[in-house]
Amino acid sequence: MASLNPLLLAATTPDPDPRLLPLLRSDPALASKQDAHGYSLLHAAASYNHVDLLRTLVSELGVNVNLIDEDGETCLFVAETVEVAKCLVEDLHIDTTVKNDEGETAAEKIESEDDFADVATYLRLREGIQSSQAGRAMPPNMRMDINTVPEAQVSGAEAGEPDPEFRRRIEDLASKEDFNSDERQQELRDLITDAVRGVSSEERDVRRRME
Repeated sequence: MASLNPLLLAATTPDPDPRLLPLLRSDPALASKQDAHGYSLLHAAASYNHVDLLRTLVSELGVNVNLIDEDGETCLFVAETVEVAKCLVEDLHIDTTVKNDEGETAAEKIESEDDFADVATYLRLREGIQSSQAGRAMPPNMRMDINTVPEAQVSGAEAGEPDPEFRRRIEDLASKEDFNSDERQQELRDLITDAVRGVSSEERDVRRRME
């Protein structure tokens, strides 16, 4: 097994080569190895949508989830599905503020390349949830600063923190398979607009029934 290349074993679909995990567990140091360009098993797992492998690398084998390649990019930069992005951000707590050598975060790079719009939108949503200071962009052409919502409208949340119900509904939207459809995007815009205006779900339901 010593002659096996872990990176090649990880670069298979739909699952990693079954020889990979026994190899890594026999020599855990291999889990953090990078090639001449800084490409790692984390990058391979993220790119090939191997969520379980990501969790094993970080949680069991102790690989630093913020490992960067020669371009200064973590594995989040090569995420191609929302499932992988959610695992990295919500379960493994990758640093979404890391910038590559071009000065771009993962969200900015993925958004600019326009290949995986659902991933870019999810990351933008997470930026909006996580930041109570910056007011980052949500969906394209929309901006929101959570701190602009008056304290009286925060529905029990501490001042300066996102409304838990607002957070839950955004995450619920982001998890839907048709999240990038016109209907879901309009639903998202309505949600953000209502949150900024302090409109409760009950008020919104009444308003829609009257329209």
